[in-house]
Amino acid sequence: MTAKKMMIIGKKARFVIFAAILSLMSFLSYGRGIGVNAERFGGDAVAAEKHAGATGIHARAACVIELSSRRILFEKNGEEQLPMASTTKIATALTVLDELTENGDESRLDETFSVPASCCGVEGSSVYLKEGEDITARELLYGLMLRSGNDCAATLAVRVSGSIKKFAEKMNQTAMRAGALHTRFKNPHGLPEKGHYTTARDLSMITALALENKTFAKIVNTRRYEPKNWTNKNKMLAEYDGAFGVKTGYTKQAGRCLVSAAERNGMSLICTALNCSDTYGESKKLLDDAFAAYELSLLQAAESPVPLDTKAGKISAKTGKDLRYPLLSAELPYVKKTTIAFDSPQKDGNGREIYGQLRIYLANSLLFSENLFKL
Repeated sequence: MTAKKMMIIGKKARFVIFAAILSLMSFLSYGRGIGVNAERFGGDAVAAEKHAGATGIHARAACVIELSSRRILFEKNGEEQLPMASTTKIATALTVLDELTENGDESRLDETFSVPASCCGVEGSSVYLKEGEDITARELLYGLMLRSGNDCAATLAVRVSGSIKKFAEKMNQTAMRAGALHTRFKNPHGLPEKGHYTTARDLSMITALALENKTFAKIVNTRRYEPKNWTNKNKMLAEYDGAFGVKTGYTKQAGRCLVSAAERNGMSLICTALNCSDTYGESKKLLDDAFAAYELSLLQAAESPVPLDTKAGKISAKTGKDLRYPLLSAELPYVKKTTIAFDSPQKDGNGREIYGQLRIYLANSLLFSENLFKL
């Protein structure tokens, strides 16, 4: 299948997909496609260059992904390493939550402690913490993500790790866990520092991981935090239908940055725009185009029968979970399914008998490889 067969015309031409040449390794590792240094969806550089500029996106770098699959739907300079200002705090918040919560126990978030002198008066945006002020990590997280408090970032770092340097090391571990291999954190607030950078793609992946944390998702979707009377600086929450986060950012070096998340018709998208003069306008446009072009297609229902020819005879099997993937309508004919029957049933970690596997492909790229259980 050629790139031309995968290309759609008109408005959908803004979002070009060429799934046939997506890397199998990337799908297995991160559920996403391979990037090129041009505007595109999925993977064809020629098509990307042809449509570069057609979207009117002037951000230095941008990326749109679907949350559940991590599929890249649009990318412009997605792998270029750039400063990201306060969007850094997405990783800060996630790292704090990882360190202070365990198995749903959030009690440590509500422990009161005193703000150290070293964390007061940090330059840039602030909630104006005072030395010795009693506060909780939960309150600081709201100050961090709603008001973009650099003093909140520094205080959280010291609270969790004892120093900003040690906390930044934990942030880098968070980035690695998200598959963000071209990101390096030096501080928790995003103020300019040599060696502190990310990519539009990496930041989208970090955000996707963060949004899997229910507490993080609740915080970034909060318009006003009543206990402190803090309002959220992110205008997307009020201005864009379906928006549920996540973070603004600005420094002179990084320019204006914005990571947005929105849901429509059961599909959640993350949009990252770095060094963009009109972050809100361009993010809205990218999200609108993605929602118009893609649908989160149900490829296999949890209880739908899957015929399986085993040595013991033919059986009806099931995956036990819905398998959905964001697709263009033009891609649907290229979805194919195959089954593999095991010689004898195997046990999964829960003791259930597995009779085989269902594999779903988009052209030659593996999307799903799921165990099959007896229906």
